[in-house]
Amino acid sequence: MRILGIDPGLQTTGFGVIDTDGPRLHYVASGTIKTREAALGDLPGRLKLIFDGVREVVGTYQPEQASVEIVFVNVNPQSTLLLGQARGAAIAGLLSTTASPAVSEYTALQMKKAVVGHGHAAKAQIRHMVMRLLDLPREPHNDAADALGLAICHAHAGHAMAQMAKATSLTRRTHAQIKGGRVY
Repeated sequence: MRILGIDPGLQTTGFGVIDTDGPRLHYVASGTIKTREAALGDLPGRLKLIFDGVREVVGTYQPEQASVEIVFVNVNPQSTLLLGQARGAAIAGLLSTTASPAVSEYTALQMKKAVVGHGHAAKAQIRHMVMRLLDLPREPHNDAADALGLAICHAHAGHAMAQMAKATSLTRRTHAQIKGGRVY
């Protein structure tokens, strides 16, 4: 199965593609979609670059499944809104293709636990573990490493979630109460 990981960002969106063969993981590609060619205040232009870039990645690598990082609530609400829009553009790019992959979502904490073993891992630890898990010759850049980490997280958790879904009927919450940045 081919999995695409997306680490959304307004200036740099990371992507990582892996193939899974049972428990074995194989690196396919990784990189970044940069929006610096759009003017700093041109939000629609940046979102279009993310949308088009994700579509191009999906068209090139034809993933069967995708995992996208869930946006966390920042201290600065404006930053959270901008990051959410970048994430929306990435998800829209994933789903706008004819062979749109199934999309799963994971928090940064879930990805760090899956890749490093604890949720408060530093960027350097994520880069190093991604390099070791995928047998890469060198560490990938931060955004690409996070995206590859999301793909690895889905490779590990996706199978278990699918088995749980077969055993019981899981339904997505239609509402949640947010208190102090946490969902209850």
